[in-house]
Amino acid sequence: MKLINCKWQQLILSLGCLLLILACNSFYPSTNQDAKFLKVATDPTFIPFEIQTASGKLEGFDIDLMNAIAQIAGFRVKFENLPFDGMISTLQAKTVDAAINGITITAERLKTIAFSRPYFKAGLAIAVRQDNHNIKDFNTLQGKKIAVQIGSTGADFAKTIPNARISTFNSGPEFFQDLLNGNVDAVVSDAFATLYAIKNGKLKGIKVVADLLTQEYYGIATPKDSPYLNTINKAIATLLSNGTYKQIYQKWFNAEPLQLPES
Repeated sequence: MKLINCKWQQLILSLGCLLLILACNSFYPSTNQDAKFLKVATDPTFIPFEIQTASGKLEGFDIDLMNAIAQIAGFRVKFENLPFDGMISTLQAKTVDAAINGITITAERLKTIAFSRPYFKAGLAIAVRQDNHNIKDFNTLQGKKIAVQIGSTGADFAKTIPNARISTFNSGPEFFQDLLNGNVDAVVSDAFATLYAIKNGKLKGIKVVADLLTQEYYGIATPKDSPYLNTINKAIATLLSNGTYKQIYQKWFNAEPLQLPES
């Protein structure tokens, strides 16, 4: 009798393990080779959100987050490198399923594309050369040469600066180099990306001044009426609740994540 009971216990234990494995596989189905590819546009020049290593590998906060979302949602991500200023039109044409690139949710953009729930709280900051003591806030930007990235909220914001002479660039490294060379007086760009670059020694001779110029939220952009948007939102909610989002945030920013609204 004891032998029979023992066999039944082993059978029940084995069945329990099998059910647990099946449950885990259904929750993290990214290893399924039959899972649908999600084409996601990104521009790997927005450090530390998007980075392309010397070997061509994509890294960064957004890349880790998108991969985690795909794992939970059951997608396989296929990243496509695109210039930032071409992402909105690409989404409108529906040649990609989504875009992640520190894209700020704005009322203007919501007219033509859709966004996920916010996944990052950010803001614009002013960057100047270390020896510049004249530019301290918005008012002291008047009449100055300002560098911005094409298609960014920084570019939109710069238009509100009285008499500013605006220079546009395709990527962050380009306009920061122009700042270091003395061709522009200041850069208006994402605060987190600028601070990260300065901290890691890639922007020696540059500093961030004053408080944030704006408060904004990043979202994953999709075409209007995307069939994937609801799934993406549910995955973000799961990552926020199970601690994965916090782990990714701390990996790249070494800080506690800021509170995010649901919409």
